[in-house]
Amino acid sequence: MTAPGSRPHLLLVTPLPPSLRERLHRHFVLHDDAALAHDQRMALAGQVRAMLCNAQSVVSQTQMQQLPALEMISVIGVGMDGIDLDAAAAQGIAVRNTPEVSTEDIADHTLALLLAATRQIVQAHRFVQQGQWLQGRHPPSMRFSGRRMGIVGLGRIGSAVARRAQAFDMSIAYTGRVPKSNVAYRWYDSVLELAAAVDFLVVCASGGAATQGLVDAQVLQALGPQGVLVNIGRGSIVDEVALLQALQSRTIAAAALDVFAHEPQVPEALRNLPNIVLTPHMASSTVQGLQAMLVQAEAQLLEHFGLLETAG
Repeated sequence: MTAPGSRPHLLLVTPLPPSLRERLHRHFVLHDDAALAHDQRMALAGQVRAMLCNAQSVVSQTQMQQLPALEMISVIGVGMDGIDLDAAAAQGIAVRNTPEVSTEDIADHTLALLLAATRQIVQAHRFVQQGQWLQGRHPPSMRFSGRRMGIVGLGRIGSAVARRAQAFDMSIAYTGRVPKSNVAYRWYDSVLELAAAVDFLVVCASGGAATQGLVDAQVLQALGPQGVLVNIGRGSIVDEVALLQALQSRTIAAAALDVFAHEPQVPEALRNLPNIVLTPHMASSTVQGLQAMLVQAEAQLLEHFGLLETAG
């Protein structure tokens, strides 16, 4: 264990499993942000050298300025939308996340959502559960294999989704900031053009001002009455009001969402639609994936403070 007097102070902005808390306690003085009263937080402000957050955490410029000794923000997860990265850079604060370890889990979940939406798995489950099969057969669902998939954001996750879709004989197209020279998939200059050319539109892009409301009413109209939207990127990318209207009017056939505009609040009208599949921002949430993210975040903290050798 690192000597008590030399242990950096670490502010925990996310719950941790006991095993990780115990390991971190050997090298850091731990403070649970949610348990601190205002005066306690003010007294600690000059001592906190690192923060451990999750992908939904918000750390503003004001918060950073209130922690003058802050050197590092470690994010357990991929998303860093809630972290003011410009303010962190200006203050010389390192920001690290754990993007690689959850890629495959998120891609798996994306295909599961799309399969559930097209083959009406949730609706069919309820159909059997509620005894409706006794009155007749469930209506036909949509074909999944051999269709056209459009991916918004062909990064790590989008590429992993594309690989899986190819196993189902799908043709792949994508859009993004620039075309990629190392892929054979067709590139479209805009989301609107992509939506008009595919059956399934899968949003894998990052959040932020550049993608705010990118999938709007016009894009959904272009996707069409046989189209299916999947969003595992960020809720801010899809105009939620326009999506609700498109689903109600059958402008598109169905949608499957893991992310929402104002999580964990999901509009009741959206929740009650028959042609939607919803999951609670859990695409990366597997036991194995979470463990890998925790291990990586721990290693990043130890590395930043030169504690890897003492940890070993």
